[in-house]
Amino acid sequence: MKEILNRLFEHQYLSRDEAKQILTTMAEGKYNDSQIAAFITVYFMRSISVDEIMGFRDALLDMRVNVDELRDYNPIDIVGTGGDGKNTFNISTAACIVTAGAGYKVVKHGNYGATSVSGASNVMEEHGVKFSKDLDLHKKSLDVTNMGYLHAPLFNLALKTVAPVRKALAVRTFFNILGPIVNPLMPKRQVLGVYDLKMARLYNYIYQESGNDFSIVHSLDGYDEISLTDTFKIINKLEENIYTPEKLGFARVSPAELYGGETPQEAARLFDSVLNGTSTEAQKNVVLINAATAIQTIEPQLDIYTCLDKARESLESGKAKKTFIKFLEINS
Repeated sequence: MKEILNRLFEHQYLSRDEAKQILTTMAEGKYNDSQIAAFITVYFMRSISVDEIMGFRDALLDMRVNVDELRDYNPIDIVGTGGDGKNTFNISTAACIVTAGAGYKVVKHGNYGATSVSGASNVMEEHGVKFSKDLDLHKKSLDVTNMGYLHAPLFNLALKTVAPVRKALAVRTFFNILGPIVNPLMPKRQVLGVYDLKMARLYNYIYQESGNDFSIVHSLDGYDEISLTDTFKIINKLEENIYTPEKLGFARVSPAELYGGETPQEAARLFDSVLNGTSTEAQKNVVLINAATAIQTIEPQLDIYTCLDKARESLESGKAKKTFIKFLEINS
């Protein structure tokens, strides 16, 4: 590691194979926490290369728990990189439930919050979800509710190994970049929120190489999701579009209206309020537009307004809430 760090401190880059080997060795527990922290810190100072991110991804996917049986469902994942520093409530997780309530298969790959109060796994745990590697359980959940949840550390040893260091650092790291592209299911459909346009270009390159159906979303004021606080961009494999909230019939949202709370318990209450129909209009609308983007990723022939109608019907009819109740019955 000393040799590796000296190279990186001299602004050298790793090859794809080198990056893969380093992360593999890290997952095997052969570096201590101080060495891991020093390695991660390099990427605070400079951007990560495509070869490095692809090498790290190769390592994580090689070490993943095999969940290929779930690929027959052809589900979508809705995920953000995190690390935008905004501490919003769990928008993408709520959007997953709304999308499932609309009749589409969803497998969410999530973790505890590393740079925010509450990640997807925090919300799930607050509701009594017991994380599992049992594929039969996940199949039942998908069959009955259209929704499955994969807790990242259970499905990848490397993510569990570095979790204490990430939590201690409490800042954005390259693992935020990796998280969305190391879903062990390797879904063919994904909505990904990114915190800047440079990241959007990196992921666009990765997704175009894979041939997957995808939508990369970014709010121009720095949110890693469609926040309705500003103009936002949606990139898919065919085109790029820029929207304002007003163009879609929404009032512009203030950042304070998306606040995620001080504790996982408060975050869970905010999440519930959306599904219960007691949230603010701003909280409801931001979940709807993210769910609508997922629906359009699955059905690109539909315009965004039709997809919004489908998301709204799921939420306002109570289908999304019923979906989550059944999901909890199976997974708790």
